Amino acid sequence: MSRRSSHVPDAATLRARLDRVRRAAANAGTDALLVAPGADLRYLIGQAGGSFERLSTLVVPAGDTAPALVVPRLEAPGYADVPTDELGLDLITWVDGDDPYRLVADRLGTPGRVAVSDTMVALHVLALRAALGEAEQVLAGPVLRELRMRKDAAEIAALRKAGEAIDRVHARMGDWLRPGRTEAEVGADIAAAIVEEGHTEAAFVIVGSAANGASPHHDLSDRVIERGDVVVVDIGGPIAEGYNSDCTRTYAVGEPRDPDVAGTYDVLLRAQGAAVAAVRPGVSAAHIDAAAREIIADAGFGDYFIHRTGHGIGLDVHEEPYVVGGNDLPLEPGMAFSVEPGIYQPGRWGARIEDIVVVTMDGVEPLNNRPHELAVLES
Repeated sequence: MSRRSSHVPDAATLRARLDRVRRAAANAGTDALLVAPGADLRYLIGQAGGSFERLSTLVVPAGDTAPALVVPRLEAPGYADVPTDELGLDLITWVDGDDPYRLVADRLGTPGRVAVSDTMVALHVLALRAALGEAEQVLAGPVLRELRMRKDAAEIAALRKAGEAIDRVHARMGDWLRPGRTEAEVGADIAAAIVEEGHTEAAFVIVGSAANGASPHHDLSDRVIERGDVVVVDIGGPIAEGYNSDCTRTYAVGEPRDPDVAGTYDVLLRAQGAAVAAVRPGVSAAHIDAAAREIIADAGFGDYFIHRTGHGIGLDVHEEPYVVGGNDLPLEPGMAFSVEPGIYQPGRWGARIEDIVVVTMDGVEPLNNRPHELAVLES
């Protein structure tokens, strides 16, 4: 077995996670979990793998049967760093012509209820449903999220490292964001800097200038940035440990041309600060959403705040818990999520402020520490 990367959790940590997910499955009345390649798989065995037309899945029975990793033999080298012996994990390979779905069914016997990854592709979901006969098929997300949304110290350290790295990118924004350049040109410089500052890749780069900033998920365009533009810059990506950054700041290229920018932005600044200050153990996710939304609504901009206040973050950029109205989940130490209210005025301009925060034993730790005020760049 090859040397394992220092960025992969040690075998004891992974074994504890497998034991916890087995117990969680049993407590949920589920006989087994079938975990597809992706962030859930990386969380449990340290390797994300890849999802293709050939089935790869981690089979985790709720009982005493050992978990098994079922993969095509041609994909097995990609899992060479998984400490199968230390994890008590059986590696089952198959070749073209074999029926991998039958291999899974034979491993499980006659389960009554099987949970499959939320992101498992339909090709495999339906074939497993046929192979498992009368077994009820449900989503594994409700089981797995109970583990993943409470980060341990090592995960928080990785998120803190990612937050510091993306802060360094925002600190350089004045180098790129200038009149006469297109959003795409600025975005290319930002993407390169995201890697330079410690990420493995730029997962997303949003540069929304003027009216484009009023579209929260605007990407990049050939629009030429003009003096007086308000520009939303939302960027992030994973570091080597697999944990992600996600941070938004709003900039003005010279003094804003619209006279209402200062007053409107002040509302947003107060809303984001109030929501962060409200984070502590025991309060609900919905309470954090309300802390931001009420300030924006009271100022007359309620119709222009068109998304939830935040999302969990970790091995996925978006994961549980979601900070949104109606989510009465009590916050607990170790939960990490964004706080990112925005005000978007169609056809004019938009603004968003986003930090990643972690719930501590008695409050909150922001993982992004760049100034929150509207940054007016020299033009």
